[in-house]
Amino acid sequence: MVKIRLARGGAKKRPFYHIVVTDSRSARDGRNIERVGYYNPVAQGAEKRVELNVERVQHWIANGAQLTDKVAALYKEAARSAAAAA
Repeated sequence: MVKIRLARGGAKKRPFYHIVVTDSRSARDGRNIERVGYYNPVAQGAEKRVELNVERVQHWIANGAQLTDKVAALYKEAARSAAAAA
């Protein structure tokens, strides 16, 4: 099954997550199919908290990919901000 989930990066005490499309059986730091965005939970000031390619996420959902709970919330937030900007 294909999943859209977070892959952790960053330094100790400074998490940074890439939002990736991957096979659910692969490790979180392993092979991924496509990187569709990022999430920075410790963003400050003018730094972006969430950057997401909404069109590619919609494409993967249409092809049967499942979103994790956190990614679903981030997707909703990104889609709302994209609609407000347009």
